[in-house]
Amino acid sequence: MGMPIVFDRKAVRAHRERAARRFADHDFLFREAAERLVERLDDVARSFPRALDLGARTGVLAPLLAGRSGIETLIHCDLSPAMMRAARARPCAVGGPKRAVVVADEEFLPFAEGSFDLVVSCLSLHWTNDLPGALLQARRALKPDGLFLAALLGGETLVELRQALLDAELAETGGAGPRVSPFADLRDAAGLLQRAGFALPVADSDTITVEYENALDLMRDLRGMGEANAVVERRKDFSRRSTLLRAAAIYEDRFGRPATGRMPATFQILTLTAWAPAADQPKPLRPGSATHRLAEALDAVEIKTGERPAGGCTVPRSGA
Repeated sequence: MGMPIVFDRKAVRAHRERAARRFADHDFLFREAAERLVERLDDVARSFPRALDLGARTGVLAPLLAGRSGIETLIHCDLSPAMMRAARARPCAVGGPKRAVVVADEEFLPFAEGSFDLVVSCLSLHWTNDLPGALLQARRALKPDGLFLAALLGGETLVELRQALLDAELAETGGAGPRVSPFADLRDAAGLLQRAGFALPVADSDTITVEYENALDLMRDLRGMGEANAVVERRKDFSRRSTLLRAAAIYEDRFGRPATGRMPATFQILTLTAWAPAADQPKPLRPGSATHRLAEALDAVEIKTGERPAGGCTVPRSGA
């Protein structure tokens, strides 16, 4: 039995094509996630001369990687030709790596085995139908002991919008189709890395809360990001204006913050870190073999795997 087809990849490409021209007006979430990825890279005392930016959009990562981690060559890869034209036109940073662009699907990478020291992906892999297969191809594209670093949207993303659209569509049409795409679960993320043959996999999550003046501004931002609904079973006709207006009203009534009059939108960011296997890599200890707890040694509070300290990031967002 084949891999179930959840996403319409032609629609994903079409959404990015449409968004490419004005992507810079809506790329705040990508810039925030990219900055967090680069911070992770700064923690690794290694050089990565040849790097792949997988699902690159307009090359948001390029200026952040300039002068970092010994990157000499950076290849941008995205399934949207328009996004790649925009990435190619992005000015090169002084002292930055040599750059090139490749139009290719994350599910069918054209790179030879062992081509890269680093594969980094910012908010793209959540659109793949075969995430384990995409991870496997990324691992094969890495040299032994090469680093894989990715951010993708997690299952708690846009929980407010999901509920508002579902209730509005039920009220207006008597039925509901999938309006917001399903996303990966943190509990499965590290297992997917292991399944793809990575060594030393780590997965964790963080939450970014963006505040909008109203839910319609959020919907416009999603369209401007190229993140509109691409689920195969989505309704193909245009949404009724009455449905969208009712969804906005439900959103405000249920989730609006009286103190500010603004609407929160939750984005869960999963960060995946792993290494291509190599003979001289350190091996993880057998589970349960430790004789002392790390939290005791650091005089710190222990937090279970996958959890983050309370808090997160709240970003006010004006209408697009």
